[in-house]
Amino acid sequence: TFVILSFLTSTLTYDTLRFGEFEDFPETTEPVWILGNEYSALTEKEEILSDVTSRLWFTYRKSFPPIGGTGPTSDTGWGCMLRCGQMILGQALMCRHLGRDWRWVRGQKQRQEYISILNAFIDKKDSYYSIHQIAQMGVGEGKPIGQWYGPNTVAQVLKKLAVFDTWSRLVVHVAMDNTVVIEEISDLKFSHKGNLNTDPLFLSTERLCMPWLDKAEVALWKPLVLLIPLRLGLSDINGAYIETLKKCFMLPQSLGVIGGKPNSAHYFIGYVGGELIYLDPHTTQTAVEPCEHGQFPDDTYHCQHPPCRMHICELDPSIAVGFFCRTEDEFDDWCMRIRRLSCNKDNLPMFELVDSQPSHLVGVDAINLTPDFSDSERLERFFDSEDEEFEILSL
Repeated sequence: TFVILSFLTSTLTYDTLRFGEFEDFPETTEPVWILGNEYSALTEKEEILSDVTSRLWFTYRKSFPPIGGTGPTSDTGWGCMLRCGQMILGQALMCRHLGRDWRWVRGQKQRQEYISILNAFIDKKDSYYSIHQIAQMGVGEGKPIGQWYGPNTVAQVLKKLAVFDTWSRLVVHVAMDNTVVIEEISDLKFSHKGNLNTDPLFLSTERLCMPWLDKAEVALWKPLVLLIPLRLGLSDINGAYIETLKKCFMLPQSLGVIGGKPNSAHYFIGYVGGELIYLDPHTTQTAVEPCEHGQFPDDTYHCQHPPCRMHICELDPSIAVGFFCRTEDEFDDWCMRIRRLSCNKDNLPMFELVDSQPSHLVGVDAINLTPDFSDSERLERFFDSEDEEFEILSL
C-alpha cells in the first residue's frame, strides 16, 4: 500500500506542476529530428513547433464515464503509459489517413478523417482505442484496471484492439525477443483476406481518400504498425545503444518511442543533440464530449507549448520502438535501412532483423494474439519481464 501511495503521490505532485513555465526550444546548430523529418533550430523553429503541435497529445482525463460501468472516472496516477500507447497509435492513424505532412491549425475546420481519428480515442466505452477499451482489454492480460502498464503490455493490448478497427484496417505486429521476422510480417497481408472488402465502390472510395494506394495494395497489404519492445540495459540505458536509438527517429517510417523515466511514461517523438523530445501525458484535463455530427473541441488534444526535453541518458531501458509502413514498398525500404544501420560498426543494433523464424524462438502462433482471451494464460509468459522491472524502477 505504501508503494502504491508513494507512486500516486509522486505522480499527482508532478501533475500539479503542469502549468509551470516551459523552456523554449534551444538555439543550436545541431539538427532537430521529429519522426523522420529534419529541421534547423536556427531557421525552422516555427516549423518544428507546428510539427510537434500537430501530433495527437493524449493526457490524463477526469470526469469520463466509469470504466466497466463501475470503475474509475479518471486515469490520473495510473494511465500515463496507456496514454502514450494512444499517442503512438494515433500517430500511425494520422499517417494512414492524413499523411505525415498534415498539419493542425487551431480553429481551422478539420477534415472528416481527422475527426474520425479523434473519435477513435475519445474517453468512452465504444471508441476503438479509448482508455476504457485499453484498460478492459488489459484485464484479459492480467492487468487489473488502475494498474500501471509496461511498454510491451500496452503494445500487446493495442495489437488486439486494432483487429476491431475496420475503418483503418491496420495490422499491429509486436516483434518479440528483440527480433523482427520478415516472414511473419509478409504473412500478415494474407491473414485477414477473408475480411477484405473487394467491392468496387469500396476500392474507389479507398483510392479517393488515399490516392497513393493502388488496387493491389488495397487488396493485399494492410498498413503495418510495427512495435518492438526492447530492454536497452539493466537499470540504466546502455550508452552503446544511444546512437542507434537516435537513428530510429531519422527513419521516414518512425512512429517514435514509448517509454519513460522514474515516476512517468512519455511519448518520445525526436531528438536534438543529446536530448530526447517528448510529449508528456501528465496533465489532467476534463474529458471532452463530442458534439453533433461527431465534432468536438480539439484544442486539448494538441500540445501548444514548446515540447519537453530530457537527456537521453535519463531514459529507462525498457521501451517500445514504433514504425509505420503504409505499403509493402515502405516496409522493404525500412528493412533496407535497418540492415544498413546494422552494418555500421559504430552502432550496436537494438534488435535483429531476420528473414525467417529462428529455431530457438517460440512459434509464431503463440505470440500472435487473437481477439479473444482463450490463450491469455498460455501467453502470459511471453509478456516481457521488463514490464515488472519497469514498474519497480518507476516507483
